Amino acid sequence: MANDRQVYQGVFPVVPTIFDESGALDLEGQRRCVDFMIDAGSDGLCILANFSEQFVLSDEEREVLQDSILAHVAGRVPVIVTTTHFSSRLCAKRSRRAQDAGAAMVMVMPPYHGATIRVAEPGIFGFYQAVSDAIDIPIMIQDAPVAGTPLSAAFLARMAREIAHVSYFKIEVPFAAAKLRALIGLGGDAIVGPWDGEEAITLMADLEAGATGAMTGGGYPDGIRQILDPWRRGDREAAAEAYQRWLPLINYENRQCGLLAAKAMMLEGGIIRSDAGRHPLAPLHPETRAGLLALARKQHALALRWGR
Repeated sequence: MANDRQVYQGVFPVVPTIFDESGALDLEGQRRCVDFMIDAGSDGLCILANFSEQFVLSDEEREVLQDSILAHVAGRVPVIVTTTHFSSRLCAKRSRRAQDAGAAMVMVMPPYHGATIRVAEPGIFGFYQAVSDAIDIPIMIQDAPVAGTPLSAAFLARMAREIAHVSYFKIEVPFAAAKLRALIGLGGDAIVGPWDGEEAITLMADLEAGATGAMTGGGYPDGIRQILDPWRRGDREAAAEAYQRWLPLINYENRQCGLLAAKAMMLEGGIIRSDAGRHPLAPLHPETRAGLLALARKQHALALRWGR
């Protein structure tokens, strides 16, 4: 049932939240971070996601970041705003506010809390229906293990067919390519955006399965573009070669560094003044950081020189 006219494709990396050493928001650093990510070739951006440390932000800080980032981007690229909340009412309210501030899309995980509080399919359907009823922009469902909520391809396809703005899907569960194929086969034209996630660790398999977008970490959009650009030209061999070049760094981010990788690279390149996560997140071990930067240097990642 999706009736949203614009189709979004390409690399939409997650924007990290920039803090100073005391843990306060660094809005100047945030703007520089965004400028780098656009210069590095991002087709769009995603803010306030898990890799943005959204779970350590107050509601007031979320609004400050959303409004300041959208104002600074000023339409240069489309911006997806993550509006996940357990409450249907509050998620709908967040989503409406994001739309009014200029978001191109909202990304929403299914409702969950902690390790055990989950919602059955009828409640999940009603949750996304309530969000859709509140807005006029696309909804991306984030299908990720952190929610602990099984979302079958059949159920996702049903929501795409029956809920007006549900049309994009970030699939980052085990066997993602198989799920993407099933989702596209079951949903047909209702699946406007089948997307890859999880830092592009399965990007080639997902592209071959029909993925049209990639939501990655924010440290090297230039590297992901080296994979996606030849793919979009129909040159699978060149895309696969680029993927093999960048895969060690992709793997290192995914398995060793997590959400702090992008900020470590940006600090090294003079983009930001601090790569701190917000406590109680532990900083990267110095040797882990060194391993990340060595791999990034090998690929001549733009982040390491953009701010110098």
